[in-house]
Amino acid sequence: MGNIYGYTRVSTREQKEDRQLYALMEMEVPRKNIYMDKQSGKNFERPMYKRMVSRLKEEDLLYIKSIDRLGRNYEEILEQWRILTRDKKVDIVVLDMPLLDTRRGKDLMGTFLSDVVLQVLSFVAENERTNIRQRQREGIEAARRKGVRFGRPKKPLPDNFEPVCKRWISGELSCREAARLCGMPLTSFCRKGSERKEEQKYPVSGHM
Repeated sequence: MGNIYGYTRVSTREQKEDRQLYALMEMEVPRKNIYMDKQSGKNFERPMYKRMVSRLKEEDLLYIKSIDRLGRNYEEILEQWRILTRDKKVDIVVLDMPLLDTRRGKDLMGTFLSDVVLQVLSFVAENERTNIRQRQREGIEAARRKGVRFGRPKKPLPDNFEPVCKRWISGELSCREAARLCGMPLTSFCRKGSERKEEQKYPVSGHM
């Protein structure tokens, strides 16, 4: 029997990892062998995860609370599972899903059932994240339709913006000259001026 390890990940630095830690400690995972990352699963540039994997060796045992701790999507979860179980030859126990315990069923049928369960759970985990993102987008869009504004408040335009913008659109001033007269960054003036043109307040085209 090798060493026992545990891995936890929380998506942001504000989230608490207590639930995962307690679950690992109940399995008597040594505290020094619990590796924790506090960043998103967007990629696998996670220092503690990589350090743990580099130390795993054949016959070691790894506990994780749930299958989505291994990756951000279906493909990554399966890839990490393959690396850990086939390349590193360690056993994995997923505490939220007792069927995912590679110590059980080392025969062909046991391996087959474990692979099927893993693929189904990986798909479900990814699908749930997709649904969450979709609900977030729908919520933001609904809020925007109600007039809720996101981001930093817009700065008020200079008092002379309208007359200077009119001169720019009429071709009398370049965008750079107009921005200087208004005391605005060039990109900001050009963007605001273009918005004025799109509003069809001024029908004449300006120039840079």
